[in-house]
Order: sequence, then C-alpha cells, then structure tokens
Amino acid sequence: MKLTIERQALIKALGHVQSVVERRNTIPILSNVLLSADKDGLALSATDLDMEIVDETPARIDTAGQITAPAHTLYEIVRKLPDGAEVELRFTSEDPRLSIQAGRSRFNLPVLPAGDFPVMSSEGLSSRISVDTNDLIRLIDKTRFAISTEETRYYLNGLYLHVVVEGDQAKLRAVATDGHRLALAEMPAPDGAAGAPGVIVPRKTVQEVRRLLDDAGESVELQVSPQKVRFEAGRAALTSKVIDGSFPDYGRVIPRDNNRVLMVDNALFAAAVDRVATISAEKSRSVKMAVEPGKIVLTVRNMEAGQAVEELEVDYDGEGFEIGFNARYLLDVTGQIQGEQAEFRFADPASPTLVLDPSDPGVQYVLMPLRV
Repeated sequence: MKLTIERQALIKALGHVQSVVERRNTIPILSNVLLSADKDGLALSATDLDMEIVDETPARIDTAGQITAPAHTLYEIVRKLPDGAEVELRFTSEDPRLSIQAGRSRFNLPVLPAGDFPVMSSEGLSSRISVDTNDLIRLIDKTRFAISTEETRYYLNGLYLHVVVEGDQAKLRAVATDGHRLALAEMPAPDGAAGAPGVIVPRKTVQEVRRLLDDAGESVELQVSPQKVRFEAGRAALTSKVIDGSFPDYGRVIPRDNNRVLMVDNALFAAAVDRVATISAEKSRSVKMAVEPGKIVLTVRNMEAGQAVEELEVDYDGEGFEIGFNARYLLDVTGQIQGEQAEFRFADPASPTLVLDPSDPGVQYVLMPLRV
C-alpha cells in the first residue's frame, strides 16, 4: 500500500474515527484503525465492537492495499505535522511497519493484519430515511444532557429515538431521562420514518454522531433495525448496536394538569440560580424556590458555607408555595431554552414540574422536585 494525502484531509477523517477507539483495550486490534486504499481514495475504520465508524477521504493512491495501525498514535503524529503538509503512507510486506513521511519527518508504526479487523454487519437495516442535519442536531442537543450515567438501569443509558403519531401527524421524537429529569424534543417525521422501530441509541453513540454532524452536509441518512442504527453524514458512516431493553412509558410522568404557570426571564433566572448554588452542598445542590405573586426567592442554606438568597421578578399571580430543585438540573434545562422566557408549570411541591420553551413548542422538560 502506498498513498499520498493532504494533512488536513487525513486529520479530519482520523478525528472522526479515532474517538471511537478506547484508550485501554484487552484486544490489541481494537486499538488500531483500519486503512483501506483503493481507486476511490482512502477509507479509515475504527470499532469498539459495539460501534463502527468509517470515513472516506480523497487521496492519491499509488498502490492499493489494507493495513491497521495504532489509532491514537497515528492521530497524534498527523496532528503535530505542519499545516499544508503532504503525508505519504506506505506499507510493504518487506517491512512489517507503516511508514509515515511528511517533509523531513519520518515515523514507523507497528501494524496488525487487516484480515483480523472486525467488521460490523449492516444487514437488516431499514431503507434510508433522510433527516435534515440541523433538525437532528436539535433533537440531540435538546435531550442528551438527561441521559442517565447509572449502569444499573442500562435501558436509560441512551437516547430513545422513535416515531409517534398524534392525530394525523407523525413526529420523530427523542427522549432521555435519568429518573430525576426528562427531556423531550420532536420534529415532523421525515418521509419513510413511520414504519421504523423505536431504538435506544447508546450514550457514546449519541456523542459520536453529534461530532459527525458538525461536518455533515444538509442532510443525514438514517437506517434503523431492532438491533442496529446507522447514520451516514457526508462521506462518514457510523453503525452502532442499540440498547436491548424497553424504554419506560415516559408519557406517564409528563404532567398534563399543572395549572400554576410562572414565566421568568431565562437568562436572569439561570444567572441567579448559578450564583446561589455557589455555596450549596456538593451532593444535593438543593435550591429552594419560594414562589409568590410577582416574584420568586431563591435560597440555599449550607451548614458549613453559609446562606445565599436572591430575589427575581416573575410573571405569576397564583397562590404562594415553596419547592426545591437540584441546581445543576435547573441550569441544564435553562441552558437549552433559546427564547428570552422560560415557562414553569407547577402542580404542588411534591409533584413533577413541567418546563417549556415558549419559542420552541417541540420541546418539553420535566424536573422532579427535592424536599426542602
């Protein structure tokens, strides 16, 4: 195998694939990236056995061939080469190493046979569904913060992507929850999505897909099966296993009858919560909200660090009450609201609170209160 490629093209493709590779691997081949050179250019593949990313990039191919080399080491070498460099990659059977040359820099890396590299099958996937890239970015960004990191309830360790039909309208919906909060975002379902199965996309896959979308074109091709999901963004394709489990019936925890409605300036509210949370106990990060007509009072008491109180004007004319929330969860939700106002809908201090973005009716957030 012998080829020449621009540094910028190589670093972009390597950046897409090397992040999948785990830093510590008991299986040596999984630490490597598969380099495949043919008349169409250079294809790079990486996998952790649960997910596979393949990215193709133009290159001048002198001799076609395949070999695998250490992914992170190769990425670091190329990253440190000067901008505009022409990189030559060469492997021959005479020298059991991958030769990398750019200007006066030369490197030789150990290799493993391409035939040992595991390839993920894409059998059983649905027909392609074309999704607008910005719409998919919105679904992910509005919800992924609520994906659970606890391994005990593994079925919450991902983003539930599914189609729902309300009235005569089909919607593609993303939902994430960790049991303490829930985030939901939806968009009109693209053509062909109606029959696709709902899948729980693992947290790591969601992160990698989001990285790919920054370099995608106007649309992304999506394919789904009960066992796998595939995203094609530009010349990159990510195939991943999905979480084998049933996502809970999240509709039961979304409040429908919360009739105490409070409107607040989102930026001012987020800044106030952030300030008072400075002295909160690290474990609970509890903030008490005393809601009264026309104002809320935020209070944090910490036996060791003292007390913080902040008052805000709000649009609320109901009866007063007190409710507590985790400050981090409040900041996560307010960070997703694009409009100037945030809308809180309360029932009582012990029931879930619904948070809405008046500027984006396709999102909903649910927060479980803390005892205060």
